[in-house]
Amino acid sequence: LVWPPAVEGAAPYAAALPQLEGALTGVTVAGVAPVVTGTPVLAEGGGDERPIIVEIALGAGGAIVVLALVFGSLLALVPLLVAAVAITTTFLLVLGLTALTDVSFIVQYLVGLIGLGVAIDYSLLVVMRWREERAAGADDLTAVRTAMTTAGRAVVFSGVTVAISLLSLVVLPLPFLRTVGFGGLLIPLVSVLVALTLLPVLLASAGRRLEWPRRRPPAAESRSWHRIGTTVVRHRWVAALLATAALLVLALPVLGIRLGSPEVTATATGSSPAATAFQRLTADGLPAGLARPVEVLTADRDAAVERLAGVDGVAGVLAPEGPGWAGDGAGLVGVVLADDPSSTAGRAALTAVRDAADELDGARVGGTAAGDADSVRAIYGNAWWVLPLVCLVTFALLAPALRSIWLPVKALLLNVVSIAAAYGITVWIWQEGHLTDLLFGATATGTLTFWVPVAAFSFLFGLSMDYEVFILSRIREGRDAGMSTDEATVHGVAHTGRLVTSAALILFLAFVALSTVPVVDVKIFATTLALGILLDATVVRGVLTPALVAAFGDVNWWWPRRLARGR
Repeated sequence: LVWPPAVEGAAPYAAALPQLEGALTGVTVAGVAPVVTGTPVLAEGGGDERPIIVEIALGAGGAIVVLALVFGSLLALVPLLVAAVAITTTFLLVLGLTALTDVSFIVQYLVGLIGLGVAIDYSLLVVMRWREERAAGADDLTAVRTAMTTAGRAVVFSGVTVAISLLSLVVLPLPFLRTVGFGGLLIPLVSVLVALTLLPVLLASAGRRLEWPRRRPPAAESRSWHRIGTTVVRHRWVAALLATAALLVLALPVLGIRLGSPEVTATATGSSPAATAFQRLTADGLPAGLARPVEVLTADRDAAVERLAGVDGVAGVLAPEGPGWAGDGAGLVGVVLADDPSSTAGRAALTAVRDAADELDGARVGGTAAGDADSVRAIYGNAWWVLPLVCLVTFALLAPALRSIWLPVKALLLNVVSIAAAYGITVWIWQEGHLTDLLFGATATGTLTFWVPVAAFSFLFGLSMDYEVFILSRIREGRDAGMSTDEATVHGVAHTGRLVTSAALILFLAFVALSTVPVVDVKIFATTLALGILLDATVVRGVLTPALVAAFGDVNWWWPRRLARGR
């Protein structure tokens, strides 16, 4: 066991690791060359070496295929151009943010890939509405104006909703999540600004020429989605019950969720020297807790060693000698657990160590395992009010936009159910280990990274609300044009089904690209986001939303008379 000096930054042992490996060159122990392993090596040997442009290229490649199928013309390049401008601008703003505070390395992936999906989504909505108006006989400039007053308005509300949901990360008591929140909320805001400024200029000046080789715009209403909408509306209660039952079944595994850090065995996969060394270490019977010792700072190290060595689940207690390990009336003791601290047995042992340390005068417990437990308590125990606050602000934003009390309530409830289903599948895949080897070449993590649920909620809540706003805005237009609720619902689904499906597919492919980042925490996060978007665009927006709007009929459009007069 070696404790090299750490430096500030995302890779605290980046300077020490090459020196350790160099010092072992030519050395053998019992005929075997020593290999440096442990959590710092496994983590720092992962994602920092591959530039973010690789993931962006993967996401953009999938996006351009979808856009080419949607437009069949050079117009497919317009959303990509908007995304390129939005991503570059957001990166520049994040660069300015780094002058004020440390920014997590994860932010670069979020800006690059979520920015790609969001910017394309917003521009796709405006461009498709522009094409629809042109197909109806409007000239280029009139089509742009109509698109901006309808689709552009929906983009503004969608972007602000996403930003509000990401503000929930800013108020949490973890600096790491705050930087994710600040970086994340820049993505929709910049994307909205670019969609409202650059995009209409492009459409008005070059939109018609970019229709080559498809000169004739396709029908605005999708026949397939018209049939789907008609079927769902006709069998509204059956569709709603089946969709709700499916989501609840998928959400069931979330009841057994465990939060912390992935077990080290999940990160020590593959054939790298560090991974194979750790696999051999545990296979030979050494305790898995060696990789993440619990650190106890105490004034009486001898008493701490004697007391902690007898705790159940403790494999050994270390009290290193030398400068830096003791001084100013306190010294450090390392407690090695028999099991990984993220496992069930390891968690119980960590709790026992903390209880035993409480009996020592002035002892304090630290280390990554204890830090995980404290982070879970700080996020989910002390910040419970963030979720209702985000829901309340979102309701206050959507209710006037849709001129309805029930529609925003329904949208919020559906978001929570779909996100719970995404959590459930993520638990089933990663925590319980189903399909992890097939999909990612990894083993079960035993726990989900503690920050993933709250960060995924913030992103999914806003992104899912995007599609809800797109659909409900179009249904509202139909209702305002004199249609019945059933007719307006079919109208809304028929006109937005192709859009929502295409936009969700692009975002899904961006999250698939994010899952290729060689860091397990990011893979878990990307899995949750990809599943959430997939469920939301299919089960929720394709079935549950139109079924419930049709089922509640005129209740959807109730709006207090005082507010109606004010408008």
